[in-house]
Amino acid sequence: MNAGSSTSTTGQAPHRADNARRDLSNANVREDLAEKGRCGLVHLPTGRTCLLPLRHHGPCEFHRPQEAEDVAKGS
Repeated sequence: MNAGSSTSTTGQAPHRADNARRDLSNANVREDLAEKGRCGLVHLPTGRTCLLPLRHHGPCEFHRPQEAEDVAKGS
């Protein structure tokens, strides 16, 4: 077993104490919206962004870039 990849005895992934989103390193997730609890996934061909809550059920609902900017700024 590799010392850098530890798993618990239950076989589940280790708990992350900081609850950080692992997808923030992905270039198609807007960090500013993700930090506000939004999905933040960007449809790269159109630049439209999903403004639904994090881990929403169903497909993303993509909105115009200006709408995403307004949500990010809190207006």
